[in-house]
Amino acid sequence: MKWWHWALVVCLVVAAVLSPFASPWPDGLERVAERLGFAARAEGPAAVSAPMPDYVFPGITSEGLATAIAGLIGALLVFALLYGLGKALARSDESA
Repeated sequence: MKWWHWALVVCLVVAAVLSPFASPWPDGLERVAERLGFAARAEGPAAVSAPMPDYVFPGITSEGLATAIAGLIGALLVFALLYGLGKALARSDESA
């Protein structure tokens, strides 16, 4: 197994195990929006619908499991994007 296979496995385990323990409180931007009174405007009809709102995979009743799955999917998406970017940059470097 290559080193990045192990790194991916470690990242997926960390995402699955630790994501259910994430803070339930709003992040900094959301908290400021609530405090200053403009958070409701962002939730209007013009707001873009998130595929996994509040980092919970929809359709799963167990909140811990839904959060763990959302963490896994997020980690896999970031990996796929960075892997694809790395491959594209390596290809362009070889052609130069």
